[in-house]
Amino acid sequence: MDLYAFPPIAGLLDGAHTVLMTLAALLEPVIGIASAAAAVVLITLLVRGALIPVGISQAKAEQTRSRLAPKLAALQKQHKKNPERLQRETMKLYGDEGTTPFAGCLPMLVQAPVIGVIYALFILPTIAGHPNALLEQTFFGVPLGSSLAGQIAAGTLAPGALVVFLVVIAGIAVVGELTRRVFQPSTPVGGAAGTNRADASAGGAGASAALLAAPGMTRALGALQFITAVIAIFVPLAAALYLLVTVAWTLVQRMLLRRRYPLVEASTA
Repeated sequence: MDLYAFPPIAGLLDGAHTVLMTLAALLEPVIGIASAAAAVVLITLLVRGALIPVGISQAKAEQTRSRLAPKLAALQKQHKKNPERLQRETMKLYGDEGTTPFAGCLPMLVQAPVIGVIYALFILPTIAGHPNALLEQTFFGVPLGSSLAGQIAAGTLAPGALVVFLVVIAGIAVVGELTRRVFQPSTPVGGAAGTNRADASAGGAGASAALLAAPGMTRALGALQFITAVIAIFVPLAAALYLLVTVAWTLVQRMLLRRRYPLVEASTA
């Protein structure tokens, strides 16, 4: 069964196709032949703008978790011989504060359907029974429906297209590295480290929070920043543009919100 032919999904894609083509037509007098790419960027900005309240909630949750670090360390010391009690008390502490270790996952989860729709719009030859006009659109001469991996496999990669792909993919990687450096957590002895042990002993969501702060996991998460750049090699150029704009937006937004909601520094005692 063709998932994209399922009536609700086909209708959603048809509506998204109409929106993008309409935006491209409106932007064409100003942007020219890159108007479809500009429409993708505009859609990205609109989506991220709508998610600003989610980003604020995420920043507040991060601030709250940093404030809870000493309390989590105290719980670990008090209940280290009773893991089940420690887990209950840890999750009760998170609940009383109205936060969760997974608060930061929501923005990406919300964006996942948008990325999926953009991906489908630039790989399907037909949408809801009519030809997909988006496949005729280009960005600096490169079809928005093509990918770097696909052009390499087909042997059709031209030097100009290679430059476009590399600029977009390198941009994603650079933003990822900046994000890693700016938001790399520290784990001072006796403060965050004690919290890590508390969360790890608590299990479940608490264990996940601890792993995210552990030195080894921190290095692993640093590497994960570049997974988006790897994904951009295989997805259509339109989807890669979406990824570039959204990771750049995320970096700037997190920097601004971190100033508004700074983390509580862990004790080094």
